[in-house]
Amino acid sequence: MPMDIAPVAGVLPTQPTGYLKPAGTPSTDGSAFATALGGAVDQVQSLQSTSNDLSIKAVTGDLTDIHAATLASTRAAVALEMVSTFRNRGVEAFNEIMRMQA
Repeated sequence: MPMDIAPVAGVLPTQPTGYLKPAGTPSTDGSAFATALGGAVDQVQSLQSTSNDLSIKAVTGDLTDIHAATLASTRAAVALEMVSTFRNRGVEAFNEIMRMQA
């Protein structure tokens, strides 16, 4: 029984996110970025939850398709690594901006 796990919204450039404003209306308050990042974190939490549920089923012997559990675990790990990388890059960018001369 294959599981459909949605991609991390707001992160993949090939999919419309709904978070971006139309051209000509630039946002300067960062709300679009915050919304996109919040959506990505929510998706990661959802992937982690699915992975944990399938892992519990695997340990208790209730899982019929180990392939689904393996895919869910890998998807959750990759999504978490991606969000963690974005966070680290954001912190690095902030620190670089703070080091700039006024």
